[in-house]
This record gives sequence, C-alpha cells and structure tokens, in this order.
Amino acid sequence: MLPRAQAVGAETLQLFVANTRAWAHPKADPAGDEMFRATCPLPVFVHAPYLINFGSPSPDTLARSTLALAFSLRRAAAIGARGVVMHAGSAVLGSRWGEAVRQVREHVLPLIGDADGPLLLIEPTAGGGGSLACDAPSLAAYLDVLGRDERIGVCLDTCHLHAAGHDLTADGGVAAAMDALHAAAPGRLGLIHANDSLDECGSRRDRHQNVGRGTLGRRPFWELLHHPVTAGVAFVVETPGDEAGQAADIARLRRLRSAALAPAGPRGRSRRTGAAIRASQRAVAGPD
Repeated sequence: MLPRAQAVGAETLQLFVANTRAWAHPKADPAGDEMFRATCPLPVFVHAPYLINFGSPSPDTLARSTLALAFSLRRAAAIGARGVVMHAGSAVLGSRWGEAVRQVREHVLPLIGDADGPLLLIEPTAGGGGSLACDAPSLAAYLDVLGRDERIGVCLDTCHLHAAGHDLTADGGVAAAMDALHAAAPGRLGLIHANDSLDECGSRRDRHQNVGRGTLGRRPFWELLHHPVTAGVAFVVETPGDEAGQAADIARLRRLRSAALAPAGPRGRSRRTGAAIRASQRAVAGPD
C-alpha cells in the first residue's frame, strides 16, 4: 500500500480494512497493525464497507451493520487512522426517515470510542433510494438526531453533493454549497472526496469521473481548494481507472491547489483572479 501511495503521489491514505461488499471480517494482525502505525508517514482514513445501513428496516442488516462498523472503528484505532467514513444510509422503504435516523442514533452512538479515537465521518449520499442525508438540510437534521456528538464529523463527496442538487458549476455555486454545509455542520468537515460526476446536477446518480473530466470540470475543485472552510482538510480521489489515472487526478488537484488562475467554464478554461490564495489541503488516493 505504501509503495503504491508513493507511486501515485499521495499525501494521505484512505483504505478499507474489510471487504467493501461483504460482511465477513478478516483476521486482525496486531503485529502488522503496529508496524503500519509506526512506519506509515501519511495521515490515514478508513472507509467502512458499503453494505452498512443503519436506516434499514431489516433486523439482520442492522445487526450486521453494527458488527461491521464496530470492526472498522477498532481496526482504525489499531492502525492510527484519523477517521472512519460511513455512508449516511437509506430508509429503503417509503417515508420512514424519522424512524430510520432514530435507528442510527440507537445503534451508532454506543459504538463510538472516546474523544482521542478516530472520528466517525458521515458521508452524505447522492440522494437516491430514501437517502437519510444527501444535502445540507438533511445532513443538519441527521446530525441533530445524533445529538451533535463531538466524535462525529462529515465527509463531503463532490459527486454526491452535485448529484443531490447543489449545483457546483453555477456562479457562486461552490460558495453557496460550502456556506450551507458550514451552517449545517459548523467545524465538522473532516475529509473531502474529490470526484467529478458523469451526470448533471440533481441526477441523484452516484457515478464518479476523473477530476476535470466530468460535468463539474476543474473550476469547482479550484474553488473548493481555496475556500476557507476546507483549509487543512484532506482531499481523497475515488476516481475510475488504474494507478496512472489516480496519479493524474492527484497531480491535477495539486496544480489547482497552487494555481493563481481560476478555471472558468465546465471544461476549465482559465481567467486571472489576482494573487494566489494559500491552501493547505492534501490530495490523496482513495480505494474506489
């Protein structure tokens, strides 16, 4: 993993500690965990399995989700990860949002460790299928149900945000989205998944594209990298393709981070904006 991170130019790691689409948990290796923790020079985040859904009406899914998140949190603590990303989940059936988020509170809060452990980072989804949190208002309500617990933060996915209806390509769209996010979850932004989108704003479709190659283009990423709310927040790419493709995405984000030229238009034509604005984000490779 570490040689691959070096090869693609990563400054941060996001990884899985279990199968992304299965409930089985691999056997832990305490010696390996200690070696990784001692030798990894990069900040680390863990992504919980995609199957987890605490909004499900299925008792079996709830039980399996509880075991899977507990496992991810334990493994994250063992390897020194800063946070565990978990999709916000779905109510699945009908208009049972209130019941579903109460299930989240009942099952998730007892699993979170002390304040010195990894944060649980809630990732709003693209908005389809009874999503519990996909935009700023639903995220605010979701966090309210969780009591605004200090051990819970937010992971923002740019593809999801755009698909859910926040138009990041409109003039002032990024600023409006970040203002809404800050109002919904002030000081809670812990990670950003920097993914372009194959589909237009409001599509509710979660289909990632390489940075600057989808319907977002480069300008929204430049604006995000230079927005004060994102200062110091790590950026992870979860984009399609091989290592060369991810390396290109990371390099593109790094150039945007340091650029004094703000891309304009969906394909990233540039215009002069004046002095460069400092940004301290990290561009990284994620598991997707």
